[in-house]
Amino acid sequence: MSAQLACYTADVPVAGALRVELESETGPVEVAVVRDESGDWHAISDICSHGAVSLSDGEVEGCTVECWLHGSRFDLRSGKPLSPPAIKPVPVYPVTVDGERVLVDVDAPL
Repeated sequence: MSAQLACYTADVPVAGALRVELESETGPVEVAVVRDESGDWHAISDICSHGAVSLSDGEVEGCTVECWLHGSRFDLRSGKPLSPPAIKPVPVYPVTVDGERVLVDVDAPL
C-alpha cells in the first residue's frame, strides 16, 4: 500500500490529535494524526506502549503528546518516550499534507 487519506486538515486543531484507523498490508492500524503547536503534522501509533490506551486523547505540547493515563510523553518525530513509565517507543509514520487532505503511509514506518 502507499499513503492513504487519514483525515482533512480542518479535522485536527493546532496542538490537537485525531484517532483514525487505517489499513496496512497486515491489517488495521490505529494512528494518532497530530498537529503540534507550530502547526507541523505528525502521525504516530495511537496506542501507548505502556498502558495500551489512546494517545490521541492526550495533551499535545510542543512536539510531544502525553498519555492521559499515566503521563508518559512521546516525541512526535521519533516516537521515543521522554518520561516514564513508558520505556518503549511507538511507531511513527510518514505524513503528507496535500491541500486539505492529510495522507499517512502506515506501511513505511520511519
